[in-house]
Amino acid sequence: MAKARKNGLYAGISEELSALMRTGWADTERHDLTPDEQAPYAARRRAALSARFPGERLVIPSGNLKARSNDDTYPFRPYSGYVHMTGDQARDGALVLEPRADGGHDAYCYQLPRDGRDTDEFWSGYHAELWMGRRRSLAESERVLGLPCRDVRTAAQDLAASTVPTRVVRGVDPVLEAALSTDEERDDELEEVLSGLRLVKDAWEIGEMRKAVDSTVRGFTDAIAELSRAVATSERWIEGTFFRRARLEGNSVGYGSICAAGEHATIMHWTTNDGPVRPGELLLFDAGVETNSLYTADVTRTLPISGTFTPVQRRVYDAVYEAQEAGMAAVKPGAAYRDFHEAAQRHLAARLVEWGFIEGPAERAYELGLQRRFTMAGTGHMLGLDVHDCAHARNEEYVDGVLEPGMVLTVEPGLYFQPDDLTVPEEWRGIGVRIEDDLLVTEDGHENLSAGLPRSADEVEAWMARHAG
Repeated sequence: MAKARKNGLYAGISEELSALMRTGWADTERHDLTPDEQAPYAARRRAALSARFPGERLVIPSGNLKARSNDDTYPFRPYSGYVHMTGDQARDGALVLEPRADGGHDAYCYQLPRDGRDTDEFWSGYHAELWMGRRRSLAESERVLGLPCRDVRTAAQDLAASTVPTRVVRGVDPVLEAALSTDEERDDELEEVLSGLRLVKDAWEIGEMRKAVDSTVRGFTDAIAELSRAVATSERWIEGTFFRRARLEGNSVGYGSICAAGEHATIMHWTTNDGPVRPGELLLFDAGVETNSLYTADVTRTLPISGTFTPVQRRVYDAVYEAQEAGMAAVKPGAAYRDFHEAAQRHLAARLVEWGFIEGPAERAYELGLQRRFTMAGTGHMLGLDVHDCAHARNEEYVDGVLEPGMVLTVEPGLYFQPDDLTVPEEWRGIGVRIEDDLLVTEDGHENLSAGLPRSADEVEAWMARHAG
């Protein structure tokens, strides 16, 4: 029986209503479904995961709905490791890799089945199908995912009954986690491996990254075409315009869009987006479309709202552009991951010494990290299912690792002069500039996936002259 809603208008469900609701429904089982195009790639990813943990059972949950307010929930976003290993986005699910005696694993998925029409749950529960939309049946999920599927309502009991050595991804599904007796350090290792397996994208994933970036380029153009509306209102016009493109061509935005005008551009993660958009100032616009498969782009452009940079703005912009050029040149197979960061940061340290904002020589300033007062963050990160993808991978594979073909990363140097920073001239205060592109490491170098957007100051001004509304 569905839980009664507090302060609901109806005291209960009459037997007659219950009987009425349980009859007269057509059979909607779909028999025409075929495996998802990602299914064979997901199978290969599972095989790679299996090889890392012989003889152990692995449990990778998808996650649950989270309350936003009372019985209203946030839009569901599954755990990225689950998506990567299954291609599935269903809530309340879990992938299980069960070890075989002869080696390897058998994979199966726990899924929340469709609500039966023999109880009132399908139409009166908070999360009932008639309220939230049709789910796939277990048989339908098996055809789409290419995996055997079981009823998740028995998962905790099933898994707890086994004595097989088990690892589970923690912090995703508290019910499943509580049902299992596992070691936290070993569980963390499972999450490290899941994250590390996403470092090199397969061909299907690279195609999704291209879709994400191409939609993002169109979203930037949309937003600039409506720049005058933002001037008349606020940063939120930019945010809303880009969001429309993200929802039309993908699932959503991959992260909270940063539409930072004026001194807000000096705030690294400004997502409130409620400030004025004033001619003569800069707009730092950092946004990415997330595809329906949940792969996201992450692109930043810093734009003169009036269409033309002032001399000081251009000076800062050119320094960041040159730093990005230096960083991008270092992105190639066999290079250390840190190389592009160091190349960009060294350039910015030299400029800051030249301008007299930090004490030189430039090499000393860089070694001491003095430039970080104005650069704030690192110069990039891996990109994929998460905007900061592979974040739990082993350091030796990621930040201390070597670039390989198939990796996708951002190169995004920036300079940020805070409005209350008395160490710089007044006309520099409140200026923030970041330029960010999404690069695919190739066999002989890299490809800038976001090259469809202009980068140099002259190109930006020409682009705005063509498109800004």
